[in-house]
This record gives sequence, structure tokens and C-alpha cells, in this order.
Amino acid sequence: MKLAKVLKHCRIDKPNRFRLADSDPAESFGLAIDAGNAKAMLADGIVRLAELQERLYAQDRWAVLVVFQAMDAAGKDSVIKHVMSGVNPQGCEVHSFKAPSHEELQHGFLWRAAIRLPRRGRIGIFNRSYYEEVLVVRVHPDLLARQNLPPVVVGKSIWKHRFEEICEFERNLVHNGTLVLKFHLHISKEEQGKRFLSRLEEPGKRWKFSMADIAERGRWNQYMDAYEDMIRATSTDYAPWYVVPADHKHVAWLAVSAAIIETLEGLNLHFPRVRGKALKELREVVRALKADTSG
Repeated sequence: MKLAKVLKHCRIDKPNRFRLADSDPAESFGLAIDAGNAKAMLADGIVRLAELQERLYAQDRWAVLVVFQAMDAAGKDSVIKHVMSGVNPQGCEVHSFKAPSHEELQHGFLWRAAIRLPRRGRIGIFNRSYYEEVLVVRVHPDLLARQNLPPVVVGKSIWKHRFEEICEFERNLVHNGTLVLKFHLHISKEEQGKRFLSRLEEPGKRWKFSMADIAERGRWNQYMDAYEDMIRATSTDYAPWYVVPADHKHVAWLAVSAAIIETLEGLNLHFPRVRGKALKELREVVRALKADTSG
């Protein structure tokens, strides 16, 4: 299957009809059959992405925000490591969102994300994001209580209001030249269990494991409901969600790479052209340098 069809399958264009249960985490699109071929395709994508990122940086007009949300062990770090491996570090900023600090809790929930947004010409990557506020916080009501919000704003409508605020936040970003791409790496509970076991059995990976991971695994169904509700409410034409099957890691790498490349190619990126007086001055500098070096 061509990557264009993979993207069409993953992109949520009709969120009102979306059901997470309809998305198969183990879907391979025929790519998992030949992992070697998939890696070769990814290598081509890495080269193309590097070219586009260089133009994005040079043009200095657009910014791109890439958001990753997923259950533990779904492969967020792995996707970032492999897909972005060819990008110039000067043009890419990665931020991982952990539990909010005391200072962050003293602000609205979008504040800590807003101060980490990428500048023009850059690709910003959020490893987890402001969406934690409608996922983890929703599953753990005690976390909402710690935000010390006025009682009048805490009620049954709070999640609806937060979805609306997120959509407006992303609309504002797009209207100001920051494109937003959002990926939910959809892993099955069975595959997550296998990856947890792999971490525990390999000494070099045990540091990745936390007992909190098992506690969250016990709330799997609650998280699936929260993810479905979130995607239905916040996948828009200007900031779409991609639900990417993540049981096969290299399938996720290819899908994410293809989506970012497709988005950048749609921006008509090019290197700035030097014209007029500036071009004339450059030509004079070239002549002077040639004369200086030839002597």
C-alpha cells in the first residue's frame, strides 16, 4: 500500500464518526511483512525531510508543531529518534512534558505549552502535551483538584470547555503561521505488555520502567474512552489527528514521516532569493574574492 493511502487511513477527517475500537493497533498496511523494505523507505523519507526542514529554516515564515500522545511504551521516543534523525538540530526543538510544576499549576493549563511553541522556521516536537489535561487529569480527578481552580469553573462541562479552548488555541496557531500535526500512537494492551516485559528483562532498559506504568495499565479502558472523546472533539481540518497503528514500530515511523513530509511539501518552501541591489553587491563581493584568492 502506498504511503498516501496509509495517511488517508490514519488521518481523522470525520471525527464525529470516529471510534477508537475501529482502529487496529496491529495494522501493518503490508509494510510489516518486509521490515527491510520499510527501513529503506524510511531512509528516503529522512533525506527528504532534511531537505524540507532546511528550506523551512531558511525561509523563516512557517513553524510546525508536532504533537505525540500515547500510552506508555507506544514508541513516542522511538518515532522521534528515527523520523527526525536527519534533521539539523538547530531547526528542531523537542520538549517532553512531565507532571506540571508548582509554577505551571499557577497558570491556565495551556500556559506551559504556549511558552514552548516553536519559532518561525523551526519544527517543534511535543512528547506529550497540553492534551495530558484531558487525558491523565480526566482519568485522575485528584490531579484536577491540585490545580486549585475556582469551584465555579469545575463541573461536568470542564472537559467540553477544555476541548473548545484547545481547538481555539490551535486555530490561533495556524492563523499565525504554525501548522499543527497531532499523532496518537495506538498500541494494543497486549503489545504494551510485551514491551514492558522486554524492558524488565533487559538490564539496559529497566530504567525506563516505573511501577506507575502498571497502575496506569490498570486504567486502560478509562484511557481508551478519554482518547476517543479527545480525538472526536479536537480533530479539525486545520489541526488533524492521525491515529497511527503502533504495534509494529517501523509502520509508525513510516506513517509519521510521511505525514510530516506531506505537510511540509504543501507549504511551497524555497530558499530566499537575492535580487536587485543586494544581488549586485554580492556579485561585486564574488569578483573581489576571486581577485584576492587568485593573486
